[in-house]
This record gives sequence, C-alpha cells and structure tokens, in this order.
Amino acid sequence: MKNTKLSERQFWLQRLGKTALRAIHILGITGAGGGILLGVAQEDWLVYWCMAMTTGSLLMLWEIVRDWRWLIQLKGVLTLVKLGLLTLFIPFASYKPELLITVLLLSVVVSHGPAGLRHFSVIHGRRIDARKEVKG
Repeated sequence: MKNTKLSERQFWLQRLGKTALRAIHILGITGAGGGILLGVAQEDWLVYWCMAMTTGSLLMLWEIVRDWRWLIQLKGVLTLVKLGLLTLFIPFASYKPELLITVLLLSVVVSHGPAGLRHFSVIHGRRIDARKEVKG
C-alpha cells in the first residue's frame, strides 16, 4: 500500500474490510479450536479450519503488502512460527490440543503485547515502526 494519505471513504472501507476478515478468522479459530480441544470428528469442524486458514492467510498477506517489514518484526516472525506449529498437526496428530493451545497463547502475544515487543525487529535488534496501519 502506498504512503499516500487515505481518503475517509478508503479508510473506512479498509477498516471495515479488515475487521470483517478478523471476525471471520476468530469464528474459524473458535469452531476449529472447539472441535480439536473437545475431540470432535474432523469432518464436523473442517469448514471452520478452512475458514481460519483462508482468513489468516489473507490477513497475513494484507500485512506483508502494507509493509514488508512485518516479516522481520516479532509479530510477523511469531505468526510464521504459529504456521510452523500448525504444520506439526500432521506428523504429531495426537498433540493437536497442545499445539493449538501454544498457537493461541502466541496469538495473544502477537495481538496484545506491547508495541515495543510486537514491533521488535529480529534483524535489527531494536524496535522498527512500520507505516501507519489501518486497525481492524
């Protein structure tokens, strides 16, 4: 996304779009997470899993397009670590609940940790602030 100032209409469209994506993502995480933690048959929560993975990928792409530095900030790095943990669902299927809980706890750090932690660059060893972001 460009450095140019957004019009009020563009701002609200982006804000509402990102909020909608995040809401659907949380719904997907809730459905899939409940199924995994309660030992429900996979076919009963698979649609939620697909919803979470699709919206999560779109949110990640949104951040990378907005500012590539997201990839070297701790919030981006931890998101990639979460994806790595999710891939362990395949070889370590019996540990899905534990892996999911770890991913959820990392999500809290990424979403609610202090800016100095979330914006910390693993390459530069200091906080790197990205372009102004549209919250959502």
